Amino acid sequence: MPPHLIRKNVLVADDSSVIRTIIGHVLKRLDYNVLTAENGEQCIASIEQNQVDVLLLDLSMPLKSGLDVLSWMQENAVALPTIIITAMEDISQAVQCIKMGAYEYLTKPVDKQRLEILLRNALAESGLKQQINELKKELKQKDIFHFIHGNSPVVKQCVDQAMQVMETDMNVLINGESGTGKELFAQAIHNGSKRKEGPFVTINCAAISNDLAESLLFGHVKGSFTGASSDHIGYFEQADHGTIFLDEIGDMNIDIQAKVLRVLQEKKIRRIGEKKERPVDFRLISATHRDFSEAIATNLFRADLYYRLEEYPLYIPPLRERNGDIILLAQYFLKEFCKANNIEPPEISAEAKSTLLSSRWPGNIRELQNVIRRAVINRRGDTIDSFNLPPGSGHVHVAPLEMNGSSLPAERNLEERRTDIAVKAKEGQPILRDIELQAILNAYNECGGNQTKAAGLLGISRSTLIRKMKQYELTKKILVNS
Repeated sequence: MPPHLIRKNVLVADDSSVIRTIIGHVLKRLDYNVLTAENGEQCIASIEQNQVDVLLLDLSMPLKSGLDVLSWMQENAVALPTIIITAMEDISQAVQCIKMGAYEYLTKPVDKQRLEILLRNALAESGLKQQINELKKELKQKDIFHFIHGNSPVVKQCVDQAMQVMETDMNVLINGESGTGKELFAQAIHNGSKRKEGPFVTINCAAISNDLAESLLFGHVKGSFTGASSDHIGYFEQADHGTIFLDEIGDMNIDIQAKVLRVLQEKKIRRIGEKKERPVDFRLISATHRDFSEAIATNLFRADLYYRLEEYPLYIPPLRERNGDIILLAQYFLKEFCKANNIEPPEISAEAKSTLLSSRWPGNIRELQNVIRRAVINRRGDTIDSFNLPPGSGHVHVAPLEMNGSSLPAERNLEERRTDIAVKAKEGQPILRDIELQAILNAYNECGGNQTKAAGLLGISRSTLIRKMKQYELTKKILVNS
């Protein structure tokens, strides 16, 4: 059915059953679907559970009043055209509601013709606002993610997820292989956030020595240790009112992790050699290429810190899962390099494109960029006919549901897995990896192999479920036999 022919849902929230019945009859004759609520709490519950297009809201209701409902809508950013239904003596309150975002008000008894006109106009204005908001979102997305190139569904999903979380203050954990563009996404999330005017402080955790980590992260005062010739402001304090990006956080020393956890919990830091604590206001984005489940199981990473970091997980897929973007990226890198070096851009032959598409790209986008640059320099004539690929980038057929196209044994007996889990649980030592694996198996079987439903049952996205299945070598054959 075309969108303009879909019947709209109107929620009538009024404590009078007579009013609900009368207005309900009018709305049905006007070809609207009718939902009802007899108090403010029912009204809020109905908005949360249903697709509501217009709200007819009485001011005087039990449990929560109409004003309470409007306040809840403001607090939760619920954009819903609302028409106030009020008695004559409540006109001043109705005007207050309009200042709070209500569209218009009607006095009791409700005039049927005016109700029809208000509903039509409210829906038209709401539709126009929605179109404007979508255009604004599209323009913002193009502006913020202009340096992220790709049209594949997996990249679009990553961008959509980043757009959803960027205006919040949730901690974001970006997971992906080296060279996939994790820092680009972190920068984009900061650029689109309410902290965009604040600093964006980047730290490579793998490059910080254990001896200097505390000083670099939290700062020190002059004379606090040998060589401390002046005060130093740590990275967390530098990121005040902005964003701190901890890249490769999976490589952070276990002792420093405890102190980072405390900063995340308290939002306070103490410089080395200083007694007082300083409040800091920052948003944390972190990234890693490591498998946290193994790191936690082997006590290399704190589970409590992991759950703080992963308030919102974002997975950046490797280049081999973005086959449709490879040529697009290759052409972009080629033009970029030739423009910077005043070189006439060569063509890429069909055979050379085939080589690009059938390669594994263990170094991902960074490796592709280097390969293109070398090919431009080494070419003969006006065409790139072949690529000198580094070791490990050879042709490969990536089998579905197997990690990195590897030939790891997918036939490991499922009972062995379950026995492992049972033994560890009996010893009182179940690890995150095994608990997660069992949860996936149970959800997959309960949903009859439907990945979308299984992901919903687990409370994760479908792409995250697929990634986890690859991580645990769960082929379709294993899942069917489980």
